[in-house]
Amino acid sequence: MTKVLVADQFEKVGVDGLQELGCTVVQQPEVKADDLPAAVRQGNPDVLLVRSKKVSGEALRAGAGLSLVIRAGAGVDNIDVATASSLGIFVANCPGKNSIAVAELVIGLLLACDRRIPDQVVDLRRGQWNKAEYSKARGLHGRVLGIVGLGEIGREVATRAKALGMSVVAWSRKLTREEADRLGIGYCQTPIDVARVSDAVSINVAGTPETKHLVDAAFLGALKAGAYLVNTSRGSVVDQAALAEAVVKKGIRCGLDVFADEPAGGSGEFRTAILQQPGVYGTHHVGASTDQAQVAIAHEGIRIVQGYLETQDVRNCVNRLARSPATSMLSVRHRNRPGVLAHVFKVLAERSINVEEVENIIYHGAQATLARVHLDTKPDQEALDMIKDGNPDIISVALTPIEGAL
Repeated sequence: MTKVLVADQFEKVGVDGLQELGCTVVQQPEVKADDLPAAVRQGNPDVLLVRSKKVSGEALRAGAGLSLVIRAGAGVDNIDVATASSLGIFVANCPGKNSIAVAELVIGLLLACDRRIPDQVVDLRRGQWNKAEYSKARGLHGRVLGIVGLGEIGREVATRAKALGMSVVAWSRKLTREEADRLGIGYCQTPIDVARVSDAVSINVAGTPETKHLVDAAFLGALKAGAYLVNTSRGSVVDQAALAEAVVKKGIRCGLDVFADEPAGGSGEFRTAILQQPGVYGTHHVGASTDQAQVAIAHEGIRIVQGYLETQDVRNCVNRLARSPATSMLSVRHRNRPGVLAHVFKVLAERSINVEEVENIIYHGAQATLARVHLDTKPDQEALDMIKDGNPDIISVALTPIEGAL
């Protein structure tokens, strides 16, 4: 029976669905990231499911039977994907299920920047009435919202911004002028081009090494004085020190749901200098935290596990190599008998030729099969002759180069 360790908060509908699949579900939502290796070692799950908890290489190595890690959300920067890949552990996520929730928060933070709603609430709770000060707001209608990263979240943000009467421009790695025209938004060639023309900017890119400090001093320098910046992606995307300086020198207002130094757990003390500055409004990394989003993510988690149990295929896998380093494909047509592939692999192993991928196609009647073996090195003619002549059940052998090999 498949054992699933749920090491984070997860909707009851998700737990119930996993149990209906026949899984044994162990719930330890309060386990700390530092204690996760011990929990994995003790429980030895087949599947580990987390939301925001950090999954270290130590935690991955602790589970002898661990073969799949599911991130109940979109980004996987809290998981050591490189170590998972080296151990042959699949990593999957649940992309697009929280897009609307995050987009709603983006709009909320934009409104907070423009109308200074958090400041107004604080003053009212202190018994202070300051209509004269808070009557000063620019308004969002007719302003230009720039979106950096036009994935599913970015597109949901664009839809809501246009509903507020804003014009939208965007940059994204895969965005073309034609697609921008189709979506009714302006096209920008670079992130800095977005900064130059926007009254407000929403950052919606994944947190990767390539996007670290994408919003840096140059980007912030290109923003208009008094512009609004909203980041609901990852704290690593923004150079927080440069942003703090821009808040002081350029009057930038910002809405931040994520921070470079935010706590790993769900609660705890958190003090960061930028939140002490006027015009900076923060939330607790809760962009995806609506009931609607979490239920959708739970159902996606169920679908991932179900597919894995039924076919060993992993939906939304993020660490399967798009293209193997194989240079040649060996096609072996043979009778469906034991020992044929063992003979083929023995010849290859004796020549230190590595098998990258194997596909075995069975013909109608199950009398004959075709093995397609992807190899990292081209076998010589002697090896091909040994494969062909060394087993009486081999019908034919052919070798073809793989087009576009790495």
